[in-house]
Amino acid sequence: MLLSCYLLSNASSGMGVAPNIRETFVELQMKKAFRYVIFKIEEKQKQVVVEKTGATTESYDDFLASLPENDCRYALYDFDFVTGENVQKSKIFFIAWSPSTSRIRAKMLYSTSKDRIKHELDGFHYEIQATDPTEVDIEVLRERAH
Repeated sequence: MLLSCYLLSNASSGMGVAPNIRETFVELQMKKAFRYVIFKIEEKQKQVVVEKTGATTESYDDFLASLPENDCRYALYDFDFVTGENVQKSKIFFIAWSPSTSRIRAKMLYSTSKDRIKHELDGFHYEIQATDPTEVDIEVLRERAH
């Protein structure tokens, strides 16, 4: 049953997931090796690949600047914050970036491949679907995390 679900989810979009995606996620989640990871669909390879990793010293603005203005991407962002009880916490956000200015084909590919990559990235805390920069403003993450 699990295998058939895997095959169906992979066949529905035709896009696989690069072998290093799970490993990169674990490095962000467990080792805190990155602040963020951006993924893109490589149509010729028919798979989702890691496009960029952001160093832990990079800011949220650096992350936002890495998202293309007119194309879709998936991203993970490790959001650090301090709770009302003055406790340092971290939450991982999965962001499906699909700007309204991107090509219809790209929107369709990213939409149909989203469940497949989310399956590989099991363990993130929150999901955000964003079509413009206001939907991924730092305040949106702060509100969701608290």
